[in-house]
Amino acid sequence: MTKVKICGIKTPEHALTAAEAGADFIGLVFTQSPRQITPGQANKIVAAIKQNQKDVPEIVGVFVNTPAYVVNRIAEFCHLDYVQLSGDETMDYFKELTPPVFKVMKISRLHKPEQLCQDLAAWSKVLSKQKHIFLLDTYDSERHGGTGQQMDWDIAKPIAEKFQVIIAGGLNAENVSEVVNKVKPWGVDVSSGVETNGEKDMNKIKAFVKAVRDADGDNKYQGANGK
Repeated sequence: MTKVKICGIKTPEHALTAAEAGADFIGLVFTQSPRQITPGQANKIVAAIKQNQKDVPEIVGVFVNTPAYVVNRIAEFCHLDYVQLSGDETMDYFKELTPPVFKVMKISRLHKPEQLCQDLAAWSKVLSKQKHIFLLDTYDSERHGGTGQQMDWDIAKPIAEKFQVIIAGGLNAENVSEVVNKVKPWGVDVSSGVETNGEKDMNKIKAFVKAVRDADGDNKYQGANGK
């Protein structure tokens, strides 16, 4: 079954909606963004999720070029299950982290799948002692994520055949079934695609998760990533 991550959650109410809809991961943004929250706000969201749900989504904290010791401290304080690194962090940087990792790889239409697979293989060696997942997002020269820009799924498909990856970038309830069936990723990630006027929309969150589950039901081929 395709994993679903709802990113950029700012309130306990929206977190609970995502959890009740069946999201597997909830993303909390700790870097400069319209979706940024404080560790105190994050704690309220995490408490609401873990106290009220039977099937509790895992909590992912999103950071960009934040010192590793700060990431470790916030992860511990907020009881994060993963930290997502969306900046220009080096391989040595990741060795300083204690929590499990979402490593973001930025994809543009100029990238070649063969080179990207080599890059992911190199990162896999660096992260071999850490629990990790790769997240493929659309490259943007000005922003580190949440751009709402769709990537080239033909580039992502051969990567998803070899690695456990989450696909992000321009997804919504109308097009996510296509990426599930065409790319067959381990997971999908959405933020702006479940928003209205810059705020999370409960109905769009529910529709997105339902679209993924419906696509899973229609998808008879269970891909290499163990869905």
